[in-house]
Amino acid sequence: MTLEETIDIYCAAWSERDPTHRRELLERVVTIDIRYTDPETDVHGRADLVNHISDVLAGCVGAKIVRCSDIDAHHYMARFAWRLVKADGTELPEGLDIVSVDEQSGKLKTVLGFFGPLKDGI
Repeated sequence: MTLEETIDIYCAAWSERDPTHRRELLERVVTIDIRYTDPETDVHGRADLVNHISDVLAGCVGAKIVRCSDIDAHHYMARFAWRLVKADGTELPEGLDIVSVDEQSGKLKTVLGFFGPLKDGI
């Protein structure tokens, strides 16, 4: 499986309402001990990620996550932009995920999520 396919299946899992099917999707593309962290949570393990996604989807009925950039990758690390699209078609600002990939299995082993555009500064 290519990295692009892996990431697209991972994004599809974030839009999947059925926890059993979501678990099946994640089993294909993330390690059992995946670490997912974003500004609001820090989750360890595939089962906890399945449950976390359920909680997120409960607050965003009908929404889906779509990848909205190419994948930039090197040395078993990658980054890509994604967007939450609400049921009415309204799009929230892009987020950015940085992932590490297990060298043996090709599955995602960490996902670091950021919400919204980079802030101006310095």
